[in-house]
Amino acid sequence: MTQSWFLKRQAVSLYPDPARVVVRPFRPASEPRNFNPVEKSRVEHIVDRVLQLDEEAADETLQEVLKDFAGRHRRLMNVFDDSTAKIQETLQLHGALTETQRCLIGAYFLHEYSFEASALFNPSIVPDPDQSHAPEGGCRFILSLRAVGEGHISSITFRSGTVAADGSIDIDQHTGLASTPDIKSHLSKDDGDEVEVIFNHGATLCERVIFPITSSQANGLEDARFVKFDDASSHVYYATYTAYSGREIRSELLETEDFKTFRLVPLGGSAAKNKGMALFPRKINGQYAMIARHDNENLYLIYSDDLYHWDGGEPILQPEYPWEFVQIGNCGSPIELDDCWLLLTHGVGAVRKYSIGATLLDKDDPSKVLARSREPLIRPDPKEREGYVPNVVYTCGAMRHGNRIILPYGVSDTFTNFATIEISDLMQALTG
Repeated sequence: MTQSWFLKRQAVSLYPDPARVVVRPFRPASEPRNFNPVEKSRVEHIVDRVLQLDEEAADETLQEVLKDFAGRHRRLMNVFDDSTAKIQETLQLHGALTETQRCLIGAYFLHEYSFEASALFNPSIVPDPDQSHAPEGGCRFILSLRAVGEGHISSITFRSGTVAADGSIDIDQHTGLASTPDIKSHLSKDDGDEVEVIFNHGATLCERVIFPITSSQANGLEDARFVKFDDASSHVYYATYTAYSGREIRSELLETEDFKTFRLVPLGGSAAKNKGMALFPRKINGQYAMIARHDNENLYLIYSDDLYHWDGGEPILQPEYPWEFVQIGNCGSPIELDDCWLLLTHGVGAVRKYSIGATLLDKDDPSKVLARSREPLIRPDPKEREGYVPNVVYTCGAMRHGNRIILPYGVSDTFTNFATIEISDLMQALTG
């Protein structure tokens, strides 16, 4: 990383860990009954083979499976039973099953997926809703990260940590386990599927993985930009993210109050058909406000009375300097300073080199640009340019704590680093 003089790099990095896995449904690829309705499917063949085991053999086989996998997942017997419930139609002809048979059948229709085997990057950071154990003069935070595994499938995972009074950062140790949530509701609408999920059964924050659920998310939930949103009645956390189906992209919105229950909602309107939307942390002049880039090149300011529908917008930033000639975009939600808004941006230059910059927007009218960085705050360092995608530094959101900006950022779309910035130094660099 090549950095500005006022940016302090922290001795903290997060790397992808292929040992962290979740269990996912497995279904055999071919179904013979598609060609001959008399023949049994492969699912039925597998079920038949399990049920042909005598009681002792079935129990021995299940115990062997549990010995192999129990230390890698919570509530594994329940996971197996839930898996069996998903093929209940196939089991209707077999009568009552023993607990051993149900769990063993379920095990054959699951597989482990290493959700961050390839990359752990593009973080965003927000204050933890529970500050009861924050260090004196510091705060607790929640970090969201984009995890990428086999097949370039992206999911959202979390870590927690603290910022000390002196600005030093510490990441909580994770358990090594991971789990996906239960689906509370799934509503199909004309503009897409709305889903509510919940993490039950003792999964700690660092174990929670939001994996693609709907068809629009099939190949990933990418680049979640979390922000703590304040209004007169409540505090809620929102995150705009890109849903990728494998063919098309669109923007969706995630909502949570406790990082245990999450609601995922598709966004409507012309501005939501692209990626890179970032919500302001409060209403401005009575309206929701968003920074977006729906022309793939410039940044727009959009207002809306409806949190879930975004149209039009006013262009406020265009590529101006060589490091951003290809395109510019936001790097997370604007951060409210004492006299203005700080908008972190990314610019794409020659050979698609991604760098991070900054812009100051007017407090009352964010369409007015007060200052912007002529040079990046952070550039890819020649010593760290190699990775899943070379020549990239990128963030999905920073956080203010006191007189500092806490900035996590991804390196070469592979791992995550942290830096801190004194706000007074940043203001001097941008306006001096």
